[in-house]
Amino acid sequence: MRSTVTFPTRGGLAFPPSLLLRNLSSPTVDRTLSPDDHAFVRRRTNNKLRVGGFICCSGSPGVWGPCATNSAQLAVAEINRRGGILGREIELSIYDAGGPPDEVVQRAEQAIASDDLDLVIGLHTSAVRLALRKVITRNRIPYIYTSVYEGGEQTPGVVAIGETPRWQSRPSIHWLADVRKASRWYLIGSDYVWPWQSHRAVKRYIAETGGQVVGEEFVPLGEDNHEPHLARIRAAKPDVVLISLIGTDSITFNRAFGECGLAATTLRLGGAMDETVLLGIGADNSENLFCASGYFPGIGSQANDDFQIRYRAMFGPNAPPVGSLGQSSYEGLRLLEAAANKAGTLAMEPLIAAARNVVYTGARGPVTVRGGRARMSMYLAEADGLDFRLIKPI
Repeated sequence: MRSTVTFPTRGGLAFPPSLLLRNLSSPTVDRTLSPDDHAFVRRRTNNKLRVGGFICCSGSPGVWGPCATNSAQLAVAEINRRGGILGREIELSIYDAGGPPDEVVQRAEQAIASDDLDLVIGLHTSAVRLALRKVITRNRIPYIYTSVYEGGEQTPGVVAIGETPRWQSRPSIHWLADVRKASRWYLIGSDYVWPWQSHRAVKRYIAETGGQVVGEEFVPLGEDNHEPHLARIRAAKPDVVLISLIGTDSITFNRAFGECGLAATTLRLGGAMDETVLLGIGADNSENLFCASGYFPGIGSQANDDFQIRYRAMFGPNAPPVGSLGQSSYEGLRLLEAAANKAGTLAMEPLIAAARNVVYTGARGPVTVRGGRARMSMYLAEADGLDFRLIKPI
């Protein structure tokens, strides 16, 4: 028996039909659903668990699409070999979550109506999350959001497991202040909710160290002319530039930053930064570039080593590089498996209640979710050519 991984063309992309994952289990009917959960009962008739992966495959964050898609496929293959979720074989469809949020919402409405989705996994911007969560929860579909984000997600039916400023940015800012004597900060981010809200928290953390913010600006998504931004940064003379740009916007900014000579004199701290972005920046432009994350490929753990071995075995030696943003989609499906096993049902309310208070294990090691807030090991790293060299756990 096979578990199908489909890539609908209405999302703007089409993938070859060779992406089929073998399932060695015999699925059984999940009899734990409440008769009152009509939306879910209607969708369960084919005994598949239909998961919609809303992953950015275009636009600025589209650089993470290939790794995120592969990571989700790997998780599906592993879970189906173990017998699926409560005996139901996962059928994964990938939809492009790039582009304007209203277009993604339309895509989601079409997918829910025509593909009878049971659950959504999201790797996309927070602007898309805010738009999607209404239509998804209105249809009584659980929604797991995996990306680094601003924190505070408490919408019924939604659980977010990504890194937040409290655990990602705060210890990094304190380390740069203590060890690198940084006191003057310039903040630059993409013009949407994650940078807006993250910068509010970052300013508090900078104040805790006695530092000051000497400049802040938000850049429209897709902007690739960074000369005016770099001129303002040069005039402000910061010790550190905290970068909340995403995807290709971060790549073009950091390239220009290095090419104009600022990298030699000014530290950088990236938020949504991983090896995929670093590869685009290039080794010549990565001097004095720091990043904090719950996942790096260089983490020396058995869980991570095993994950990378399975990733390469499934997708080959030339597969898209693994980075924290894309890898998070694997974590989302491992959370789903653990929460469903704890709840004993796939009905939305008990499943999300379990997901908000559960411990699961993925490539990042044990992750504890309490009250909808995920705690995981966090690491500070510095760019070393095209890799991140771990400095310390934070």
